Amino acid sequence: MNGAVSFSPQASAQKQQDLIMSSSSSSSKKLHVYGGKASFMTWRLHDVLYAAKHHWIPCVFAMSFLFFGSVEFTLGMVPSSSPPFDIGFVTTRSLHLLLASKPKLNTFLAGLNTVFVGMHITYILWTWLAEGRPRATISALFMSTCRGILGCSTQLPLPQGFLGSGADFPVGNVSFFLFFSGHVAGCVIASLDMRRMQRWEMAWTFDALNVLQALRLLGTRGHYTIDLAVGVGAGFLFDSLAGKYEESKRSKAPTPNGTKEAFFL
Repeated sequence: MNGAVSFSPQASAQKQQDLIMSSSSSSSKKLHVYGGKASFMTWRLHDVLYAAKHHWIPCVFAMSFLFFGSVEFTLGMVPSSSPPFDIGFVTTRSLHLLLASKPKLNTFLAGLNTVFVGMHITYILWTWLAEGRPRATISALFMSTCRGILGCSTQLPLPQGFLGSGADFPVGNVSFFLFFSGHVAGCVIASLDMRRMQRWEMAWTFDALNVLQALRLLGTRGHYTIDLAVGVGAGFLFDSLAGKYEESKRSKAPTPNGTKEAFFL
């Protein structure tokens, strides 16, 4: 019959054979694509320029990898009998001498630092207790726990020339973990939450105060540079982990009307 579809065994067998051949051809193409040379092996000058223009971040990382690779294997190591070398201490030498010569100024700045720490702790708790958003609080708890573990695992020596103050946080010249900076990490956590809520002025204010706080900590030798740098990274890391944790719990918490809501409300 004209226009009718044939269901004969011969037609069915032919169709199956065509499918097998098509699949085999597709597989061979895939093998050819993934089994060939790496793409950059065929690059020409315009490809290199395109990569440098449109993928400049990994290009910068590649150049820094080569630079620091050469530095690492040619730089002399600091002897065990010498204090650690810290570029932040070198940069803030004049500030350190100023604070050492003016104890009252050092105490005043330490007091301001304590107020600032109290500000971002208050904000983080406020987001949970008053606004019902636990992410920043969870992030701070994650961060504090990790900092405690790392601080106990490798206890760094107090930097030479440390300028302590009874007004500094933690108040009373008590001992504290050097690695990593909870001051910096806590402020980053608060700032990230402010950005999520589009509180841009507060976020920029906290960032500026965090930079000034970091400079003061270097000037007083209260932290090594690496403590501050890792503190920034820790703030981003634990904020992200807290967000993933919150999302996982939200997806498993159906409400009576069948919707998904945040927990800890």
